[in-house]
This record gives sequence, structure tokens and C-alpha cells, in this order.
Amino acid sequence: MAKVTLDCIGLPCPQPVLRTKDALEQGAGAVEVMVDNEASRNNVARFAQSRGHQVTITARPSGHFTISITAAAGQTPASENLDDYSCDLPQKLRLVYVISADSMGRGNDELGWALLQTYIQTIKDVDPLPEKIIFYNSGVKQVTTESGALDALKQLQALGVEILVCGTCLDFFNLKSAIKVGHISNMYDIMHSVINADKIASPY
Repeated sequence: MAKVTLDCIGLPCPQPVLRTKDALEQGAGAVEVMVDNEASRNNVARFAQSRGHQVTITARPSGHFTISITAAAGQTPASENLDDYSCDLPQKLRLVYVISADSMGRGNDELGWALLQTYIQTIKDVDPLPEKIIFYNSGVKQVTTESGALDALKQLQALGVEILVCGTCLDFFNLKSAIKVGHISNMYDIMHSVINADKIASPY
């Protein structure tokens, strides 16, 4: 019984279903299909089961899935509308972090400064990554001071996170020439980013 392995990682729907269909109709007795999203996983499994095949799904630590298909004896190729197996992948969440002070919480300012740096350092470890991080008021000090927060922000920027820094606030604290990460922004851009965010997170 011929076994076929199909690497469909990164393929848009309905390509994983089409490749599975071709393999089965060419006489494969067993097919392993690797996909990287739930929509493709569900479509391949649904297609195979509609033909009477046995299906087993294994989730991988990488977030990928392997669909193992054992072909039914005497299968007859069927014509069907493969548009039923198209899929729209969920759009990335437009998450925006807003940091509007140089201290996290109320009480001891030294402790609050340390907590805020730890908060910023942890952003890269939490899924999903934000689309943007906005700094205004005394929060702008985090992008001008050599600190753990600054190193973490440079890493986030390298990962594609946009960092907006209030220009008026930098002027107020006389820090415009000291900015070390991100780019100087204005109230219009800040408001537009907040209004169009799906979710806003703040440490306050």
C-alpha cells in the first residue's frame, strides 16, 4: 500500500485539499498531510472523511498539524465543489500597547520604574506581539534612557513592532535629541493608531 507524504505548510486553501485529492485518486493507500493552520486541518480532514477514509489528526509542538489518512477500499473519485474547502485565515490581532508614564503603579517611584522596565521586557514573550507601542507624557523617558526597557524595545522594533513617541512630550522634557529607539510621532498618528486598534493594553 503506497504511502504519500504531502508538505502543505504555507499553502493557502484549498491547495492542501487539492493535493490530498490528487494523491488519493492516483492510488495512494495512505496519505500524511502536514499543514500549519486549523482551517486547512479541518478542510483536509473533512474532505477525506466525506470519501469514507479513516482520518487521524496529530498536533505538533511547532503548532503544525499532521493529518494521517488511510484510504478506504474501492473508493470512487467524486466531483464536488472544492470552493467548499476554501478558507479565510484569521487576521492578525491589531494590538497596541500604550505607555503614558515612567512608573508602573502607585507608591514607590523607584519600584514603579523597575516594574515598568520588567513589563516592557516581557512584551516580546507574550503572544501576540503588538502592532505598535505608543509612548507619551513621561513614558517617553523609556525610549531615551539606557535601560533594560530600551534594549527590549530595540528587540521588539527588530521584530517589526512600530514604536511611536510623542514629539510634544519629548519637547516638554527636552529629550527630542535623546531618542534612541522608535520614531517621533504626533497626536493625529497616536489617535489614529488607538482608534484602529482591536485591543489596547496598558500597565496602568
